[in-house]
Amino acid sequence: MSAFIFTRINVGDYGAWRPMFDKDLPRAREKATEVRVFRAEDDPDHVFIFLSFGSVEDASEARDRLVSSGVLERFEDRSGPNVVLEA
Repeated sequence: MSAFIFTRINVGDYGAWRPMFDKDLPRAREKATEVRVFRAEDDPDHVFIFLSFGSVEDASEARDRLVSSGVLERFEDRSGPNVVLEA
């Protein structure tokens, strides 16, 4: 069963944030089957990250790696990462 991670972050400076995101130091995306990053039309520093995984286990492992890495702690305005299933 496929599972997904949704995360919303106001990154403050997209140009500075994106290279760090692309490095994936927590290895949260290594088992992802799809990675998509969206930017709000009215605030390009407000991003929405969509990750797709082949299983709930892979998505949960990715979320746990991301959370335990501490990389999200620098962003006050964020929601997630949330592991979700298609309804």
